[in-house]
Amino acid sequence: MASAGAGLEGVVATSSEICYIDGDKGILSYRGYSIDTLAENATFEEVIYLLWNGRLPTKDELQSLKRSLTAERDLPEPVTAFLANAPKGSSPMDVLRTAVSMLGLYDRSAADNSAEANRDKAVKLMARVATIVTSFERLRNGKQVIPGDSELGYAANFLYTLCGKKPDDVMERVFDLALILHADHELNASTFAARVTAATLSDIYSAITSAIGALKGPLHGGANEAVIQLLLATKSPDDAVERVKSDLSKKTKIPGFGHRVYHVLDPRAIHLKKMSEELGKRTGHTDLYEKSTRVEKTVQELKHLNANVDFYSASTYYSLGIPIDLFTPIFAVSRMSGWTAHVLEQYRNNRLIRPRAEYKGAPNGQSWIPLSER
Repeated sequence: MASAGAGLEGVVATSSEICYIDGDKGILSYRGYSIDTLAENATFEEVIYLLWNGRLPTKDELQSLKRSLTAERDLPEPVTAFLANAPKGSSPMDVLRTAVSMLGLYDRSAADNSAEANRDKAVKLMARVATIVTSFERLRNGKQVIPGDSELGYAANFLYTLCGKKPDDVMERVFDLALILHADHELNASTFAARVTAATLSDIYSAITSAIGALKGPLHGGANEAVIQLLLATKSPDDAVERVKSDLSKKTKIPGFGHRVYHVLDPRAIHLKKMSEELGKRTGHTDLYEKSTRVEKTVQELKHLNANVDFYSASTYYSLGIPIDLFTPIFAVSRMSGWTAHVLEQYRNNRLIRPRAEYKGAPNGQSWIPLSER
């Protein structure tokens, strides 16, 4: 049996029509549309439709999706009660994982694996993941949950229900773009976890809970939290550079740099860098952008590593007023669109995912040693 690379690196595990990546050329596309084209033209709702259906929506189809997402925002009362009574100091990712699993308990169609039922559940998951994140943030701070505004789109409603203030056009567009950039990324760890669970014909809630569990790990989600902590811990751009040089001399990994797939600049980082600069000017956080650019230049010069999607998303989210420990849950809010698209695709063309392992243990045929002689 042929040996696979560590971490299945370079192994093709399935075929998919959803996402294309060329790590050598820095290309990322959803359903054939480059991330640059989508970043310049699309709304997040259009990207959700594209990922689920393989094409862009008509005007009527887009409005129908928006109405459905708005109609399904509210959580079952027991889920809201759980958010209010979660143990003090609970990680938002732990709460999100548990709340999403709970949604399956209160969905009468949870066990219905028909294509129509799963599409309806994908809408519910997409709508409610945002409500879970914003509701928990308010409840843990002793604030009232803010009902969604039916006049607001997905990105604007998230910021409104999180902060209690409707975002201006620039902040709405920046967050909408951030959601687009994080929507899908082929067979990353969390998406693969979702597809493995779905391949057993388990329900979609279980599949998405698997994905959230994988995203929670610090080697997948969470890098942008480490980035902002690094930036905030330094006093100036010069200080940030010295901190990075010191860390590199100790062989400490700098968060937000390098990528398993991309060997050139992550195409998503290009857009996030622009967003970070623009928001920094609007919100008085230009120091974060300046530190970021100096750190990026230093790591490129010393280690020849490029910034990835996490690096500039850190200062972008911080400038939007988003609490640091919500950075990874927001990643999940965006990636819900890709996770559900992959789960729906897995159900349509299902075969149980069951790879093999190359055995490296003791030689076969070991002789039994009686307990008294061990």
